[in-house]
Amino acid sequence: MSVTGIVAALRAEARTLGPRSRSGSDIETLPDGTLLCISGMGPEAATRAARGLCAAGVRNLLSFGLAGALDPRLEAGTVLFAEAVVDGSGLAHPTFGPWRERLCRAAAARHVVGGSLLSVVQPLATISAKTQARARTGACAVDMESFAIGSVAAGNGLNFAVARVVVDTAVDALPRCVQQATGPRGEVSLPRLAWGVLKAPTDLGALLQLSRRYRAALDSLRYLGERGLAWP
Repeated sequence: MSVTGIVAALRAEARTLGPRSRSGSDIETLPDGTLLCISGMGPEAATRAARGLCAAGVRNLLSFGLAGALDPRLEAGTVLFAEAVVDGSGLAHPTFGPWRERLCRAAAARHVVGGSLLSVVQPLATISAKTQARARTGACAVDMESFAIGSVAAGNGLNFAVARVVVDTAVDALPRCVQQATGPRGEVSLPRLAWGVLKAPTDLGALLQLSRRYRAALDSLRYLGERGLAWP
């Protein structure tokens, strides 16, 4: 049986996978033997985490967590099992078809889509940035880590898959107060968030809407975690 390694950028994403035990300085183990590394946000952090999982002996790499929609038809909570991950330069990492099909069958009760996922270095915080990215690449969603994870998988001959859930839609802008209050592993400073809302009270409506979308997305991530994500 080959071992699967999961890279999740955020602690909140990792918590939806259920109980874990520590098996190394940066690696945890799920009850089914799957290894998990919480990387922090961005491609450099994801690369380090994926390489650490490779060193631990995994043969399959999964990018797991949240994504922003670029396709205006996608709602919060939509599950994305990407067919490929792109970086906007013309390069692409295809995902492993049999693994993707297995994941789709396991999540059949949810709204599941395929398509391509765009990875970027900085968040797409405005509606216009999302629209331009969609027009330029044809991707249906965006994240910051999956292309880097796919690069490590390709370089080491590993199976690669993506299990992401939409949190912000294509018509959602990311409130500045959220950007300023969020740390590299997704932890939110409540004092900084409150101060940001005080300085820009018009952000409050968008913040409340994002909070509702976030709960829907985490619910879908838990659903995926309960059904098992490892490749046999």
